[in-house]
This record gives sequence, C-alpha cells and structure tokens, in this order.
Amino acid sequence: MNVKTIAAALAALCAPLVASVVARAADPATIARGKYLVTLASCNDCHTPGYFLGKPDTDRYLGGSDVGFELPGLGVFLGPNLTPDRQTGLGNWTDAQIIAAIQTGARPDGRMLAPIMPYRAFTNLTPQDAQAIVAFLRSIPPVQHKVEGPFGPNEKANVYTMKVVRPPNVPEK
Repeated sequence: MNVKTIAAALAALCAPLVASVVARAADPATIARGKYLVTLASCNDCHTPGYFLGKPDTDRYLGGSDVGFELPGLGVFLGPNLTPDRQTGLGNWTDAQIIAAIQTGARPDGRMLAPIMPYRAFTNLTPQDAQAIVAFLRSIPPVQHKVEGPFGPNEKANVYTMKVVRPPNVPEK
C-alpha cells in the first residue's frame, strides 16, 4: 500500500466519526428547530420504513421508505434515506446539496426529485430553517438502507406501491 491508499482508507474510516462530532457540535436549539420542522412537514411519512404499512420502524427513522408512489406516466418513487449514512443516505451530500434538494428538487447527480416530494412548498423556507433541517438530519443516527428505484413508467416495481389514479373525467396535463 502506498501513502495515498492508506490516507484514503483512514479518511473513510474516520468520516462517520467526524460527521458525528460535527453534528453534535451543532447548536442544540438549531437541531430542535430542525426536528420541529421535519415533524411538521411530515417527512417521517414518506421516508421511514413501514410507515405506509401501518407499522413505522422507529429504529430506522427517516431511513428510507419501502413503499413506492406510482405516478401516472412517470413511474414509481420511494422516499429515500435521509440519514447521515455515507453509503445509502445523505452522508456524502453537502449542506448546500441537501438544501437544494429540499427547496428545488435538484439532486447532486442532476436528477430531479419526483413531484410527490413537496419541494415547491419548501421554496420559501428561511435560510435559517433550511439549515436547521440539515443540522437535524445530520444529528440522527445513520441507517444503512438502500432504497429501491426509482422505476420508470415502463418498469415493473418490486416493492409495495400506492398508485395515484387519475379520475376518468380529468384530462391529462
């Protein structure tokens, strides 16, 4: 092993500890405000396994849904893992990337979030409130849970799915 490889390995091992220390260093009032906002926005509903099956898995709070929303013509989408897990959650996202996703629907990889995510409703969050949400998300325990999907309109989803059905008298926009 060369020095670069060892340094990269050490950085990877230390990253969760550093993230945990940084999260704990955040102002407790800011984290409490973020928790309040996440609760008020009902993020738990779409982002906690078991919620839509009537048995939320509180040990995997905000760890990503196991039930998808099927949107006509768009596909099936599941609420992703919002915990600070580095492999399956937001652990590698910057604060600015998390805020952009919350307020504009834009992910760091350029993909737009499904319209079921109410980012349009969050465009008017104050900068302080958006940062409080990030501080709270960084403070919760990481959950390793890779969420399935998204599934395109012609793909078969391998998860429980709630289907949004257009009434016959409503034209497609």
